[in-house]
Amino acid sequence: MSKIKQVTPSAFYQHTLRDSFSCIGRGLHSGLKVIMRVLPAPANTGYRFIRRDVKGDCNEILAAWYTVSDTHLCTTISNLCGVRVSTIEHLIAALHVCDIDNAIIVLDGPEVPIMDGSAKAFVELIDSVGLQQQAWQRRAIVVKKPLSVREGDKLACLLPYDKPWVKVEIDFEDPCIGRQSISTAIDYATVKRDIACARTFGFGEHINALKDLGFARGGSLENAILVNNGKVVNSSGLRYDNEFVRHKVLDTIGDLALSGAPIIGYFNGKYTGHALNNLLLRKLMASGANYDFCNFSDLGYFSRKLLAESRA
Repeated sequence: MSKIKQVTPSAFYQHTLRDSFSCIGRGLHSGLKVIMRVLPAPANTGYRFIRRDVKGDCNEILAAWYTVSDTHLCTTISNLCGVRVSTIEHLIAALHVCDIDNAIIVLDGPEVPIMDGSAKAFVELIDSVGLQQQAWQRRAIVVKKPLSVREGDKLACLLPYDKPWVKVEIDFEDPCIGRQSISTAIDYATVKRDIACARTFGFGEHINALKDLGFARGGSLENAILVNNGKVVNSSGLRYDNEFVRHKVLDTIGDLALSGAPIIGYFNGKYTGHALNNLLLRKLMASGANYDFCNFSDLGYFSRKLLAESRA
């Protein structure tokens, strides 16, 4: 077993943004221009979206595993009034790995701007404003026993482990991608270096059909990798040799962050996606027998105790 990381005292507490930041971009699927502002929020707020283009009292949506309403090609959340925000996964991943526990996200449209198709811009914007420590203790979800969900040959699992870890495998017929896998720690430095810059991708033969169905209307070579006939169309090429599977890890981080607290456990995904990731979260949160909530200050004790029990 690897040595349990010593957590610095500041990591024991929740954080929000030191200041707000704004960005403008297009929704990947809607194609609409979106102005987004991300603001500091009080402790225990979580991630809350506000649709300022929706009038009345029903324009707020909490980003949580149980508010996920659609997982086709992206992660979409909805409130009880049916107000939606889609393609939240890259922003949520950036907030999560930058240790932002609480934030208000204000949009004037139905979709988070796609930026360059990765989380790079969001991480840079968060870094530019910095973090503000809050008075409340930070909590973690410690996985207590193995859990899995399966759909055909697709599989997503969570196992007890002493730190957040993700392993993802993909396999596409197109030889430009083929079979790729990656196993990585989920922490700020690792994700910023190895994962955050990985872009979303699509296939040339699917574009017209997707647009007819209302998807990918904002997609371009500026915000996605386009694969066509076994080749990458983008003149700049790939940012990593295995950028495709790295992007799947980014999506997974964003999906799992909807648990409401960092998950201390080992995620293993084989051909997984937004739908299976959310099903796994729902299974995890369905019973307190599956996990323990603990303060970050107690994390070393809980991790050792649960790992010992799981391997007994």
